[in-house]
Amino acid sequence: MKLTFVALALVAGASARTFHVVNKCSFTIWPAIFTDQTSPGRITSRPNGWKQGAHTTVSFAVPDNWQKGRIWGRRDCDFSGPNPGPNSCVDGGCNGGLVCDAKTGTGVPPATLAEFTLSGAGNLDNYDVSVVDGFNLPMSITNNHQDKCHVASCPVDLNPDCPKPLKGPFDKSGKAVGCKSACEAHLAPDPNNDPNCCTGSHSSPNTCKKGGVQFYDYFKSRCKNSYVFAFDEPSGTALWTCPSGLKADYTITFCP
Repeated sequence: MKLTFVALALVAGASARTFHVVNKCSFTIWPAIFTDQTSPGRITSRPNGWKQGAHTTVSFAVPDNWQKGRIWGRRDCDFSGPNPGPNSCVDGGCNGGLVCDAKTGTGVPPATLAEFTLSGAGNLDNYDVSVVDGFNLPMSITNNHQDKCHVASCPVDLNPDCPKPLKGPFDKSGKAVGCKSACEAHLAPDPNNDPNCCTGSHSSPNTCKKGGVQFYDYFKSRCKNSYVFAFDEPSGTALWTCPSGLKADYTITFCP
């Protein structure tokens, strides 16, 4: 039986969209929200983290000017310890424990991210599914204007076949529940000059290209419509837009 929890209250008079977070996984996850401090709008209709059972949906209002925001899922969490925080989950944990800290609770990689800037430049919503920080859960972003706005997704479970240098962390049974990016796996000798992280002499689109990012093809071939590394936009299948005038409502689905 599918359960739906709704929290749509916003400050009176504020323009809003409706976001739906759907857990189609066969297990509990702990979704989280983070809003960059420079965003002109903040989500007040939902806390920055919650527990969500399998096959349930949580819906809430998001301000029309929510920008540089992200939503992700955490796995295998236990917040019963004396100092709950980023290590309370096997992956995706954040400062603050269950409810991620508003200023520092960005989440611990590897974690699949749904990223949004609503009402951005050119009167466009920008959104993507990012594995730049690695992967932990399959994810898709859809909306109620699919005839005009593309699906962003990484719908495949990348954990079982994750390349050995990237594989992990692991749950108590030894099963991989994460697949690090080459950047997060620190495969280059100098983190300050790393083609996988686009740092140092590789810090521009002209000097950091997919050919220099290790295991780029592993992620992109399985998750074509996702953002794989910092300058993946030339692929044409990383960043997606939707006219802001449509006032699209978005659905983030885990394990689509």
